[in-house]
Amino acid sequence: MVSIQIKQVMLYHVRVPLKKPFSTHLQQVKERESILIEVLDSEGFSGVGECVAFSSPWYTEETVDTVWQTLEKWIIPAILNQTFSHPDELDSCLSSVKRNHMAKSTVNHAIWDIYAKKLNQPLWQVIGGESKPIEAGIVVATANNEEMYEEIEIAVEKGYKRIKIKISQTSNPKQLKKMIAHYPQMLFFADANGAFTEQTMHLLQNFDECGFTLIEQPFSELHNVVSAEAQKIMNTPFALDESISSFQDVEDMIERRSGKIIVMKQGRVGGLSNALRIHEYCVKKDIPIWVGGMIEFGVSKAFNLAFASLPGVKFPGDFSSSSHFWNKDLAAPSINVHKGEIQLPSEPGVGVKWSHEIINQYVLRTKQFNP
Repeated sequence: MVSIQIKQVMLYHVRVPLKKPFSTHLQQVKERESILIEVLDSEGFSGVGECVAFSSPWYTEETVDTVWQTLEKWIIPAILNQTFSHPDELDSCLSSVKRNHMAKSTVNHAIWDIYAKKLNQPLWQVIGGESKPIEAGIVVATANNEEMYEEIEIAVEKGYKRIKIKISQTSNPKQLKKMIAHYPQMLFFADANGAFTEQTMHLLQNFDECGFTLIEQPFSELHNVVSAEAQKIMNTPFALDESISSFQDVEDMIERRSGKIIVMKQGRVGGLSNALRIHEYCVKKDIPIWVGGMIEFGVSKAFNLAFASLPGVKFPGDFSSSSHFWNKDLAAPSINVHKGEIQLPSEPGVGVKWSHEIINQYVLRTKQFNP
């Protein structure tokens, strides 16, 4: 039986500039703040994790600062010197900490990494994934049409299997329909990030004829009833993203029929343990899943790749090469897309580790925790 006794935790607060701004109707991201974690157990095994919260609460209520405080004051003191036989046990250990899913996910991932290393297996194999290349999809997030076409052309040349376009009430459906028709070999997703309302549902309906495979989060997570009404009259399936932050949210989506597809972001549901529970349920209910991105570094992306190997994941996720966002990724080895696919690692654990030489160039603060 596996035994993981937590003996040390290291936190690193970093800020890294993006190669180019990432724009949605909600926010423009020019630099990425994050919290990186390393957990060491009593036998010298180490595990890594990454916080996917943003600097301000534009995407979720959690931020980098709130996650640091939650980890420092409550989560890390609760796990130091504790012994776990499985990562799922972390949930009961942290039952007194309500929600704070992104903070919990940061630690959950590190313990899963240690767990897989102790089993001497790649993480994707430990969780029941398939040994297969993972199809990669890219996100085009620019308001400039000329830049959008240039990025799409580059993505097509590199062999990406799917392109996701950010849309809003001001997007031009006719122009997008023409663009999609120009690339018949490519899957196109639309991502609204909750840009539409009950009053502008008629504008959303105009996207039904564009040829998108799906529309991601057309309405706010607070308007799942409106989403259900729109899904009834639209042929393009909705994939709910921000609306899914728990197992109960998945049940609600299926019951209301507010969407037909789940966008999985492990950080938003509390980590890999909860993501696996959702996957099992979705397979039973015949609800397809795909993996969304959060402008991550290599560690979070590696956990996403492991999840994408599961049989319930049916569409290419938000997987780009490390060089897409960063001059240098903070994790090694880099994630590389070759002919639109990413190979799963063969070594035990999640398959990547933090590169301290690069981290030191961007670190704002660090803290070490011991019993």
